[in-house]
Parts: sequence; structure tokens; C-alpha cells
Amino acid sequence: MQMSLTGHHVDITDALKGYVENKFERLSRHFDQVINVHVILSVAKLRQKAEATIHVNGASVFADAVEEDMYAAIDELIDKLDRQIKKHKEKKVNHRGSGQPEPEPE
Repeated sequence: MQMSLTGHHVDITDALKGYVENKFERLSRHFDQVINVHVILSVAKLRQKAEATIHVNGASVFADAVEEDMYAAIDELIDKLDRQIKKHKEKKVNHRGSGQPEPEPE
């Protein structure tokens, strides 16, 4: 998994970078087909914003989170991405191809 981390009006410290990388390991445990990740951390007055785009096999997943604390924003971002990736994985596994619901047995 390739990861790029960008900061807008915020310096990316080693601690912040390590925190983000540690949290994104959780996503790779749920879905191992992550190709690359682009994370943008930004600060505007009292708003700390974290957003990420994940390119997985067959789709792109985007989420963002705004909090007063950057670490809380990253945690919320990871939670949102985790839910979206699980949903994408379930769609991929349960895809039947016909688009029609299965008939119920009589």
C-alpha cells in the first residue's frame, strides 16, 4: 500500500505521520486490496480537517472529517473509511450479477 500524506497550513510531524500510518494499518487488515492512499490534513482557524482518498481494486473511496483536534479528526476519518471499505467488500463478495433478487423456495 502506497501512502502519501499532505498538510495544508499544518506541519506533518513524525508523531502525526506515525499515528496516521498506524491507523491505516487497521484498514489493510479488513481489506487487503488497497492500492494507494492519499491523506490531506488541513487547519483553518479552529477546524482541523482530515480527508483521504483510497484507491482499491475496482473503486475509489473518499471520506473526510472535521474536529477541533487533529487526532480526533483522524480517528473519525478512519471509522468512516472502515465502514465504506467493509460495505465495498460486501458488495464485491455478494454480487450475483443478475441484478434480480433470489426467488424464495416454496
